[in-house]
Amino acid sequence: MMKTDGLKEFIAGNADTYLFGGPKLTPHIEVKMCFGQNGYDFELAATEDGFFLINNEKRHYYPYNATKDLGSGNFNPELLNDRHGSVMNTEHNASCYTYNAITSWKIYHFHDTSKEAGMRRYNDQAHGAKLFMDGSNIAPFLLNVKKSNIDAYNEMINALRLVIPFFDDFILEPNDNEKLRLNWRQKGLQDYPMRPTLLSDGSIRFVCLAAALLQPEPPTTIIIDEPELGLHPGALAILAELIEDASRRTQVIISTQSPALIDHFGIEDVITVNRKNGASIFKRLDEKDFNVWLEEYSVGELWIKDVIPGGYSRRPCS
Repeated sequence: MMKTDGLKEFIAGNADTYLFGGPKLTPHIEVKMCFGQNGYDFELAATEDGFFLINNEKRHYYPYNATKDLGSGNFNPELLNDRHGSVMNTEHNASCYTYNAITSWKIYHFHDTSKEAGMRRYNDQAHGAKLFMDGSNIAPFLLNVKKSNIDAYNEMINALRLVIPFFDDFILEPNDNEKLRLNWRQKGLQDYPMRPTLLSDGSIRFVCLAAALLQPEPPTTIIIDEPELGLHPGALAILAELIEDASRRTQVIISTQSPALIDHFGIEDVITVNRKNGASIFKRLDEKDFNVWLEEYSVGELWIKDVIPGGYSRRPCS
């Protein structure tokens, strides 16, 4: 939605498939979001030709109780036009803040670690400003962090050494075509550079996870799908520490199937997803509901034993 005709391109004439049970059962999708002192609401209603119209679009600035109705019947959000106001603490500035927050969100999905995956291949040095969602530009990104924020880069290296004990450092040197890949050195073999193909799937995936969670200028929301895949059980504790550290600086949402990973978090950090009457219901757990159980069992064990709703034996949605 946050680019001209972006919603139309994404839906591609298949709006009905996004409506639960079709448009007769679900006439529209209603969205309400809060960004600290700002808010943004809208509805998506399917047209006959399978696209979405944006209706009842509003944005809010709560300290002044200021709400602006941005209109209805548009294929592009009016927020794109309203955001150009620049006066601080006014209705216009709320649109700019909301737009920047939404466009900053990053979804990371580091599942593809094959030989053909971008994270193992050469990438253009110029593509290092932001980490791509699949980690395909990991080498240029690390080089950019190393040049601009050596402390953040060293944090990443230290985290990797905890998980990969034989790892020393990366060799981030562009070739004559200004391209580079994730070459690295092993401890004790300073004169024998290693290629990215010599990193295991779990190791190179953890490189991307550390880069995403320790990046010096994180997006307003980081979303990572199943970060536990391929990781050694001992690495999960380090991953959990990185997630907690990142959550102090920005919003972090993790989708996981791992009881071992959630063992490293408090029960109130967990949101379960269950189906009720065909719909997905998201619920944050409350510690007081599990106090007696937690005296003897960990959070992950309660999940496996099906004490936590959406338990492991029923294969939870996330």
